[in-house]
Amino acid sequence: MADQPANPQKRIKLRDGRYLAYKERGVPKNEAKFKIVLVHGFGSSKDMNFNASQELVEELGIYFLVYDRAGYGDSDPNPKRSLKSEAFDVQELADQLQIGSKFYLIGISMGSYTVWSCLKHIPRRLAGVAMVAGVVNYRWKSLPESVKKEDYRRELIKWSVWISKHFPGILHWWVTRNLFGSTSLLEKNPLYFNDHDIHVLSTTKGFPMLTKDGLRDRRVFETLRSDFITAFGDWEFDPADIPDPFPSGSESSSVHVWQGYEDKVVPFQLQRCLCRKLQWIKYHEVPKGGHLIVHYDGVCDAILRSLLLGDELPMYRPKAVIIEP
Repeated sequence: MADQPANPQKRIKLRDGRYLAYKERGVPKNEAKFKIVLVHGFGSSKDMNFNASQELVEELGIYFLVYDRAGYGDSDPNPKRSLKSEAFDVQELADQLQIGSKFYLIGISMGSYTVWSCLKHIPRRLAGVAMVAGVVNYRWKSLPESVKKEDYRRELIKWSVWISKHFPGILHWWVTRNLFGSTSLLEKNPLYFNDHDIHVLSTTKGFPMLTKDGLRDRRVFETLRSDFITAFGDWEFDPADIPDPFPSGSESSSVHVWQGYEDKVVPFQLQRCLCRKLQWIKYHEVPKGGHLIVHYDGVCDAILRSLLLGDELPMYRPKAVIIEP
């Protein structure tokens, strides 16, 4: 399901007065068998490319609701953004567009913290969820030190959150003058992407919000800053403490985590560790996948088939699921 042509602006007004922009894709809502809310990641928008085949979308009868999270794209910023506000934005969107008492939810990269919040705060509204290359917060107490201590990303994120909280003006000055060249920080950077990701970036738009020109816009900068702090700051809950949202008797409902084995942004070891603690999660691993697996041929179709139909997918089954703490 590639990027769609521009449509007339569609927005809803939330209870707190903010506007949330959205797009509808796939089959018409009133004809759909499955209704899915897609949650975009860091620096993305409702124009994200979820690379599902049109044939599968029509065969299964899938309706997609894709929205700009607070401050992104055409949605108003939320100065009080929190884990809980992200979940209730999803719930209000689903209610106003009348997609039903239950719906499916797919979160991409940093958009997965919205999914975790929905699992915590509105689990009864969910028919099933999938997190793709999902964010892992090093502050989660359930992650053992033995898994975290050798990971350089832990200290990098820790200091980035601290600077973002306490010195936003200095951070804005630094990222718009010293950190980048004229192109995106992330574009084709082997520090963040493996070979397959870099190939994807050569054929996509990349991350326009994360360019020097994009970050000069103070609204863009503040949106990214608040999103980053919410994702990697202190959470009021630990995912490992969430009970199974779909206990026995909910055979058609499930929680899925999709991870690239070569992901340089989110280490597979942390993802595996969490899934080991929460054995009701169905864990899938793309053998040569990086952080951009949502763009790989066939992966989105596999995500949909496992989430909606319960298909078993041996090619995405990790060789060793258990990581000893």
